[in-house]
Amino acid sequence: MFLVDKNFYFFPYLYPETNGQQTIGQSTERTPNLNATIVKQIADKLGLTFTNEKETTENTFAPIDILDYIYAVLHSPTYREKYKEFLKIDFPRVPYPKDKDTFGQLVKLGGQIRQIHLLESPIVEQYITQYPIDGNNVVVKPRYENSPPLEGCPQDGVVLGKVYINDTQYFANVPQIAWEFYIGGYQPSQKWLKDRKGRTLEFDDILHYQKIIVALTETDRLMKEIDTIAIE
Repeated sequence: MFLVDKNFYFFPYLYPETNGQQTIGQSTERTPNLNATIVKQIADKLGLTFTNEKETTENTFAPIDILDYIYAVLHSPTYREKYKEFLKIDFPRVPYPKDKDTFGQLVKLGGQIRQIHLLESPIVEQYITQYPIDGNNVVVKPRYENSPPLEGCPQDGVVLGKVYINDTQYFANVPQIAWEFYIGGYQPSQKWLKDRKGRTLEFDDILHYQKIIVALTETDRLMKEIDTIAIE
Protein backbone atom coordinates (compact mmCIF):
# COMPACT_ATOMS: atom_id res chain seq x y z
CA MET A 1 0.00 0.00 0.00
CA PHE A 2 1.41 3.37 -1.00
CA LEU A 3 1.17 6.81 0.50
CA VAL A 4 1.87 8.65 -2.75
CA ASP A 5 0.19 7.97 -6.06
CA LYS A 6 -1.04 10.03 -8.99
CA ASN A 7 -3.80 11.49 -6.82
CA PHE A 8 -1.46 12.76 -4.11
CA TYR A 9 -0.11 16.32 -4.10
CA PHE A 10 3.40 17.14 -2.94
CA PHE A 11 2.46 20.63 -1.76
CA PRO A 12 1.56 20.28 1.92
CA TYR A 13 -0.48 23.50 2.16
CA LEU A 14 -3.00 25.56 0.23
CA TYR A 15 -2.96 29.33 0.64
CA PRO A 16 -6.00 31.62 0.27
CA GLU A 17 -6.17 33.50 -3.01
CA THR A 18 -6.28 37.25 -2.73
CA ASN A 19 -6.48 40.11 -5.20
CA GLY A 20 -4.61 42.43 -2.89
CA GLN A 21 -7.69 43.28 -0.84
CA GLN A 22 -8.67 41.70 2.44
CA THR A 23 -12.39 41.27 3.05
CA ILE A 24 -14.11 40.92 6.42
CA GLY A 25 -14.27 37.31 7.51
CA GLN A 26 -11.79 36.16 4.88
CA SER A 27 -9.34 33.64 6.27
CA THR A 28 -5.64 34.28 5.84
CA GLU A 29 -4.61 30.92 7.26
CA ARG A 30 -3.12 28.23 5.09
CA THR A 31 -4.83 24.84 5.09
CA PRO A 32 -3.41 21.32 4.69
CA ASN A 33 -3.40 20.11 1.10
CA LEU A 34 -3.64 16.45 2.05
CA ASN A 35 -6.12 13.66 1.57
CA ALA A 36 -7.98 13.40 4.90
CA THR A 37 -8.36 9.64 4.52
CA ILE A 38 -4.62 9.15 4.08
CA VAL A 39 -3.87 11.40 7.04
CA LYS A 40 -6.28 9.44 9.25
CA GLN A 41 -4.74 6.12 8.19
CA ILE A 42 -1.29 7.38 9.15
CA ALA A 43 -2.52 8.81 12.45
CA ASP A 44 -4.33 5.60 13.38
CA LYS A 45 -1.44 3.34 12.38
CA LEU A 46 1.21 5.35 14.20
CA GLY A 47 -0.85 6.40 17.19
CA LEU A 48 -0.28 10.09 16.45
CA THR A 49 -2.51 13.15 16.34
CA PHE A 50 -2.57 15.28 13.20
CA THR A 51 -2.23 19.06 13.57
CA ASN A 52 -2.56 21.67 10.84
CA GLU A 53 0.69 23.31 11.91
CA LYS A 54 3.89 21.88 13.35
CA GLU A 55 3.79 21.64 17.14
CA THR A 56 6.23 20.64 19.83
CA THR A 57 3.51 18.60 21.52
CA GLU A 58 4.51 14.96 21.82
CA ASN A 59 2.85 12.40 19.53
CA THR A 60 1.66 14.91 16.95
CA PHE A 61 2.53 15.34 13.28
CA ALA A 62 1.81 18.01 10.71
CA PRO A 63 1.77 18.37 6.89
CA ILE A 64 5.45 19.35 6.83
CA ASP A 65 6.28 16.05 8.56
CA ILE A 66 4.57 14.10 5.80
CA LEU A 67 6.50 16.10 3.21
CA ASP A 68 9.78 15.42 5.02
CA TYR A 69 8.96 11.71 5.32
CA ILE A 70 8.34 11.53 1.57
CA TYR A 71 11.49 13.53 0.89
CA ALA A 72 13.53 11.08 2.92
CA VAL A 73 12.07 8.01 1.21
CA LEU A 74 12.70 9.48 -2.23
CA HIS A 75 16.35 9.97 -1.27
CA SER A 76 16.88 6.36 -0.19
CA PRO A 77 19.40 4.74 -2.58
CA THR A 78 17.79 1.34 -1.98
CA TYR A 79 14.33 2.71 -2.77
CA ARG A 80 15.65 4.39 -5.92
CA GLU A 81 17.31 1.20 -7.09
CA LYS A 82 14.23 -0.92 -6.34
CA TYR A 83 11.86 1.36 -8.23
CA LYS A 84 14.24 2.88 -10.79
CA GLU A 85 12.43 1.51 -13.85
CA PHE A 86 9.04 2.45 -12.43
CA LEU A 87 10.21 5.96 -11.54
CA LYS A 88 11.16 6.59 -15.17
CA ILE A 89 7.60 6.22 -16.42
CA ASP A 90 5.22 7.05 -13.58
CA PHE A 91 4.69 8.92 -10.34
CA PRO A 92 6.76 7.79 -7.36
CA ARG A 93 5.13 5.28 -5.02
CA VAL A 94 5.96 5.92 -1.38
CA PRO A 95 5.04 3.27 1.21
CA TYR A 96 3.16 4.15 4.37
CA PRO A 97 5.43 4.49 7.43
CA LYS A 98 5.59 1.16 9.22
CA ASP A 99 5.81 2.52 12.78
CA LYS A 100 6.19 5.72 14.79
CA ASP A 101 9.93 5.40 15.37
CA THR A 102 10.72 4.84 11.69
CA PHE A 103 8.46 7.72 10.74
CA GLY A 104 10.19 10.02 13.21
CA GLN A 105 13.67 9.09 12.02
CA LEU A 106 12.79 9.63 8.37
CA VAL A 107 10.98 12.90 9.08
CA LYS A 108 14.11 14.21 10.80
CA LEU A 109 16.46 13.18 7.99
CA GLY A 110 14.10 14.35 5.26
CA GLY A 111 13.78 17.71 6.98
CA GLN A 112 17.55 18.06 7.12
CA ILE A 113 17.91 17.34 3.40
CA ARG A 114 15.05 19.71 2.53
CA GLN A 115 16.63 22.56 4.48
CA ILE A 116 20.02 21.82 2.94
CA HIS A 117 18.58 21.87 -0.59
CA LEU A 118 16.93 25.20 0.16
CA LEU A 119 20.29 26.41 1.51
CA GLU A 120 18.48 27.28 4.74
CA SER A 121 20.48 24.95 6.96
CA PRO A 122 23.36 26.56 8.88
CA ILE A 123 25.55 23.65 7.85
CA VAL A 124 25.86 24.93 4.27
CA GLU A 125 27.88 27.86 5.59
CA GLN A 126 30.42 25.52 7.17
CA TYR A 127 32.58 25.57 4.05
CA ILE A 128 34.74 22.55 3.28
CA THR A 129 36.38 24.10 0.21
CA GLN A 130 38.66 27.05 -0.49
CA TYR A 131 39.16 29.49 -3.36
CA PRO A 132 42.84 30.32 -2.91
CA ILE A 133 44.04 31.97 -6.14
CA ASP A 134 43.44 35.59 -7.13
CA GLY A 135 42.52 36.39 -10.71
CA ASN A 136 39.76 37.70 -12.94
CA ASN A 137 37.26 35.04 -11.74
CA VAL A 138 36.00 34.42 -15.27
CA VAL A 139 34.51 30.98 -15.88
CA VAL A 140 36.16 29.59 -19.02
CA LYS A 141 35.94 25.80 -18.99
CA PRO A 142 35.12 24.12 -15.68
CA ARG A 143 36.95 20.88 -15.01
CA TYR A 144 37.72 18.60 -12.10
CA GLU A 145 41.17 17.27 -11.20
CA ASN A 146 41.81 14.83 -8.38
CA SER A 147 44.28 15.95 -5.74
CA PRO A 148 46.81 13.49 -4.28
CA PRO A 149 46.31 12.88 -0.55
CA LEU A 150 48.58 14.95 1.66
CA GLU A 151 51.21 12.91 3.47
CA GLY A 152 49.99 12.02 6.95
CA CYS A 153 46.45 13.23 6.18
CA PRO A 154 44.23 10.23 5.42
CA GLN A 155 41.06 11.04 3.49
CA ASP A 156 38.93 8.24 4.93
CA GLY A 157 37.98 7.11 1.44
CA VAL A 158 36.86 10.59 0.37
CA VAL A 159 38.40 11.62 -2.95
CA LEU A 160 39.12 15.35 -3.04
CA GLY A 161 40.05 17.48 -6.00
CA LYS A 162 40.17 20.91 -7.55
CA VAL A 163 37.39 22.44 -9.63
CA TYR A 164 39.08 24.75 -12.10
CA ILE A 165 37.04 27.61 -13.56
CA ASN A 166 39.91 28.74 -15.81
CA ASP A 167 43.59 27.92 -16.29
CA THR A 168 44.72 29.18 -12.89
CA GLN A 169 41.78 29.62 -10.51
CA TYR A 170 40.02 26.79 -8.74
CA PHE A 171 37.98 25.65 -5.76
CA ALA A 172 40.14 23.39 -3.62
CA ASN A 173 39.23 20.27 -1.60
CA VAL A 174 36.04 19.55 -3.52
CA PRO A 175 34.82 15.99 -2.84
CA GLN A 176 34.52 14.03 -6.05
CA ILE A 177 31.10 12.83 -4.91
CA ALA A 178 29.87 16.44 -4.92
CA TRP A 179 31.28 17.08 -8.40
CA GLU A 180 29.63 13.95 -9.84
CA PHE A 181 26.41 14.07 -7.79
CA TYR A 182 23.18 13.81 -9.79
CA ILE A 183 19.85 15.38 -8.89
CA GLY A 184 17.29 14.37 -11.46
CA GLY A 185 19.06 14.25 -14.79
CA TYR A 186 21.83 16.75 -14.20
CA GLN A 187 24.85 17.38 -12.00
CA PRO A 188 24.28 20.64 -10.06
CA SER A 189 27.92 21.43 -9.25
CA GLN A 190 28.85 21.14 -12.92
CA LYS A 191 25.76 22.75 -14.40
CA TRP A 192 25.98 25.79 -12.11
CA LEU A 193 29.44 26.64 -13.47
CA LYS A 194 28.68 25.73 -17.08
CA ASP A 195 25.65 28.03 -17.00
CA ARG A 196 28.05 30.86 -16.07
CA LYS A 197 30.62 30.22 -18.78
CA GLY A 198 32.11 33.52 -19.90
CA ARG A 199 30.88 35.33 -16.80
CA THR A 200 32.81 36.78 -13.89
CA LEU A 201 32.09 35.23 -10.51
CA GLU A 202 31.37 37.83 -7.88
CA PHE A 203 32.19 37.36 -4.20
CA ASP A 204 28.65 36.15 -3.41
CA ASP A 205 28.83 33.70 -6.34
CA ILE A 206 32.02 32.18 -4.94
CA LEU A 207 30.39 31.72 -1.54
CA HIS A 208 27.22 30.34 -3.11
CA TYR A 209 29.13 27.70 -5.05
CA GLN A 210 30.87 26.58 -1.89
CA LYS A 211 27.45 26.22 -0.26
CA ILE A 212 26.38 24.01 -3.15
CA ILE A 213 29.38 21.75 -2.57
CA VAL A 214 28.52 21.41 1.13
CA ALA A 215 24.86 20.75 0.27
CA LEU A 216 25.69 17.96 -2.17
CA THR A 217 28.25 16.38 0.16
CA GLU A 218 25.79 16.43 3.06
CA THR A 219 23.02 15.06 0.85
CA ASP A 220 25.19 12.06 0.01
CA ARG A 221 25.94 11.50 3.71
CA LEU A 222 22.28 11.76 4.73
CA MET A 223 21.15 9.47 1.92
CA LYS A 224 23.47 6.78 3.25
CA GLU A 225 22.02 7.32 6.73
CA ILE A 226 18.49 6.99 5.39
CA ASP A 227 19.46 3.67 3.86
CA THR A 228 20.22 2.26 7.31
CA ILE A 229 16.52 2.63 8.16
CA ALA A 230 14.25 -0.11 6.90
CA ILE A 231 11.69 1.24 4.43
CA GLU A 232 8.94 -1.14 3.42
